Amino acid sequence: MLLNAELLLNYQRCSRRAFLDLHGDLSQRDPPNDYLLKLMQDSQNNQRSVLANQAVHQPRYAARDWDAGARATRALMEQGVERIYQGVLMAEGANGVTLVSNPDLLVKQPGQSHFGDWLYEPTEIKLGKRPKLEYQIVTAFHMLVLAQVQGAWAETAWLVLRERGAYSIDLWDMLPRMQTILDECIEALLNPDEPEVFIARNRCSLCHWFGHCYAIAKADQHLSLLPGVTPTRYLQLQALNLTTVKAVAEANVAQLAPLPGFGHETAYKLVRQARSTLQNRALLIEDGLANAPPASLNGHGSMGHGSTDFPAAEVPTAPVELYFDIEAEPALNLVYLHGVLVVDRPSQTETFYPLLAERPEDEALVWQQFLDLVWQYPTAPIFHFCPFEVQTVERLAKLYGTPSHRIQPLLTRFVDLHERVTRMVTLPVESYALKPIARWLGFDWQDPSANGAQSIYWYAQWLAAGDRTYLDAILTYNEDDCRATYHIKDWLVNFLQNTYQAELA
Repeated sequence: MLLNAELLLNYQRCSRRAFLDLHGDLSQRDPPNDYLLKLMQDSQNNQRSVLANQAVHQPRYAARDWDAGARATRALMEQGVERIYQGVLMAEGANGVTLVSNPDLLVKQPGQSHFGDWLYEPTEIKLGKRPKLEYQIVTAFHMLVLAQVQGAWAETAWLVLRERGAYSIDLWDMLPRMQTILDECIEALLNPDEPEVFIARNRCSLCHWFGHCYAIAKADQHLSLLPGVTPTRYLQLQALNLTTVKAVAEANVAQLAPLPGFGHETAYKLVRQARSTLQNRALLIEDGLANAPPASLNGHGSMGHGSTDFPAAEVPTAPVELYFDIEAEPALNLVYLHGVLVVDRPSQTETFYPLLAERPEDEALVWQQFLDLVWQYPTAPIFHFCPFEVQTVERLAKLYGTPSHRIQPLLTRFVDLHERVTRMVTLPVESYALKPIARWLGFDWQDPSANGAQSIYWYAQWLAAGDRTYLDAILTYNEDDCRATYHIKDWLVNFLQNTYQAELA
């Protein structure tokens, strides 16, 4: 069996992914989505930028012919070339496993090795800004294989990170940790039993096995599809033989609360989540109303318009309401679209304003357009989903020196619907993100596959090719996000009013 750095990296993220990469039916893998292709292209561009002023030698060999790559790389090392780009190193590991290392860069340094009075240090070039543990483990893996090939240990191994630059790996700390993970990885890959499915969306969304694994989890009604079930909590539930949604729904909160990683609040939420999912209906969280932040009781200031209906006052209804959604490119630290849906109830109109920076340098202009628009409606609540929009407004205000009198009153008008929903109701959804909630409520996006990552890809394609169809796709998607937020808001108000009135009757 061959074990390379990619398998080791994927094992750290998900043992099942590594197992399927080695043993799975490749026809069941998802094709790479546009955003993943963009990340791959960005990574290649980053490597080219790092190596732009460096002379490198790259071994020539047929794709994935590791033996030929190892021979070509060794020949370059014997010649003592200064830098080797994407070389191949091979060594024997435990249980007859062959270790294959392909560091981005091998850099010649003074020292003694099989080749003479020089040796090589490994360097990994990563698009990320932080020296993630998984990156350090892989770099230590390169060092392990390299040491066997050259017969000597280098003193240092490196990560080159975007913006941060070179980061020295603490090999004394990292090599033992890497060896433990490597041994576990080899054991898991040699085991004929396929690891159990576990869906963790933040980890699985870009995996090429997601569709295959999700279909299995969905068919089995796997508990990992239940919000709040983390891998650690899942093990605790398994130990109590609570392996179905029905079993969790019928569990005693007092039984779950003492478990590590639970507590009363988590146990209460998890049982309610299972009940909501089992019954396929929304459930009111009474504690969510009782524990409302004081500022939200009338929706910030006067937005409650004198209503004495406490639940509805949590989510204010005003003559004019704004629904706000941002599109941004983190790699460029750029906000390229402020989407605002203006709902005028007296005139029964809904107008969408796409404030778009067609060029990155237009960000400041679009920011000013956003301020001008929202200040046309100085008392209108601004609904958004999750804290990102407010955080971005605060950041842009600081970046562009916006006067305090233009920002502070504005900030009090924001209403985070995600916070309201998750505090006040339990829904039969797999995630409390915008799309799962809106879709359960019957809202459909015009492009069902569109998402924030896709929007980033479209904007990059617009900048590269100048094709306005990409901009049109972004605007359609963003408007749908704003309208989905509006849909959730109206549903939540109606649900709270109807439930509250039914309890008073």
